Amino acid sequence: MNGTRMTGCQILLHDAMEIVLLDAALPLTTTELAQEINARRLYVKRDGSAVQPSQIGARARKHPAVFNRMSGRVGLAAWGDAALTSPVRTADPGASAPPRITTEDSPQFESSLLDPALFRLAGTIDQDVPDRPGLYAIRVRDASELPESFRKVSEQRGHDLLYIGIASQSLSRRFLGQELCARGHGTFFRSVGAILGYRPPIGSLLGRANPRNYKFSAGDNQSIIEWINKNLLVNWVEFSGAHATEEAKLIRKHLPLLNLQANPAAVPELSALRAECVRIANTPTLG
Repeated sequence: MNGTRMTGCQILLHDAMEIVLLDAALPLTTTELAQEINARRLYVKRDGSAVQPSQIGARARKHPAVFNRMSGRVGLAAWGDAALTSPVRTADPGASAPPRITTEDSPQFESSLLDPALFRLAGTIDQDVPDRPGLYAIRVRDASELPESFRKVSEQRGHDLLYIGIASQSLSRRFLGQELCARGHGTFFRSVGAILGYRPPIGSLLGRANPRNYKFSAGDNQSIIEWINKNLLVNWVEFSGAHATEEAKLIRKHLPLLNLQANPAAVPELSALRAECVRIANTPTLG
């Protein structure tokens, strides 16, 4: 990777191509690259239409320092020309799974999720979060960065764990997209924004089907994302089955500061702040 990260959890098409090629560990056709990028929603065009193979080829030609292209196949320049002339191999479907991720078959499921050594800064994980189901955990890097009342709760509980969540279909969409990058209705993202003092636009939920899924303005979203990227540490584990029971069990055991459901020690102030956001978003504007 080029080591850069787009502010606001956005990546460019050639970054998405690079992610897929590194995961596959072999050159792919432009069609295969387009299909994988669309399936994983690594890059979304402004008009919402699917990425086309022709765009993959054009982008590869535009970045010859990053990509090699021959006979319809695209590889990374760092691999050299030999990779493109070698026989086509079938990618191992498990090859893209980072070794740090475990499954429910491991007896160390809980310890893997909460092992401090495996947590990484939220602003560095975009290209590694898999499009697979899993559980995720979020900690604060330095509790002093929390508002005072929540910092005190952290001190009282003797931990810096903020949230445990489940992505029943895709960690990349739920955990990364919604919870960390405000793409959709992330419960954790709304809570973080509320405790940091941000509020949704007045009346922004009027007429909406769900009167509780408030959102912040685009500018506030960006500020919240920047705070998350700088101050939060995250980890996840994959699984192939349903683990809602395990999620609730871990919440009851570890009492994360920003979990409300299934949490016997839910912080009342968080509930009050979220209720205030809902009220503002459902208040008619004057005039």
